[in-house]
Amino acid sequence: MPAKKVITKEKILATAVKIVRQSGYAALNMRTLAQACKCSTQPIYLSFSGTTELREEIAKEVLNIFNGYLGREVASGKYPEYKAVGMGYIRFAKEEKQLFKYLLMNEGISRTDMQNKSFDDTVFMLVKKYGMYKDDATKLHLQMWIFVHGIASMFATGYIDWDEETVSGMVTDAYKGFIKNLKGE
Repeated sequence: MPAKKVITKEKILATAVKIVRQSGYAALNMRTLAQACKCSTQPIYLSFSGTTELREEIAKEVLNIFNGYLGREVASGKYPEYKAVGMGYIRFAKEEKQLFKYLLMNEGISRTDMQNKSFDDTVFMLVKKYGMYKDDATKLHLQMWIFVHGIASMFATGYIDWDEETVSGMVTDAYKGFIKNLKGE
């Protein structure tokens, strides 16, 4: 009878995400992961075909956490849907600094198809929900993403610690300004 697998792929992945969440991507390597799992590196290499697969799985898991932030913000109904996406993005950076850096500041991964899909989905939402032309929606979302990403990056690096009301007001002002610009006003 083969030996029972004690260290599962799921446990390894959860531990890897925990390391990134607590200490950043630079702290993650096979040795630290094995120590955190209380095993040798062998179960890691048996569970994942290599570091590339492990990184891809970590990225998917962190993206799921990120999408949870966006979804919860939208579901709260506190803001209009598009603004809620931006506020969720900023909240993720504020509360999950290391995961934000890993996912959205290229500390662990480069821009992925998953991130491109997220951008495209948001543009589609603007077209569908707000009746915008695709080019205008793309331009607006790119401008808003740059603005929101700047605020989020400052939260993630500890440069600022503004209250939600201040951030909300700034996001609204930027949105109104970009909309006026699109309308040629």
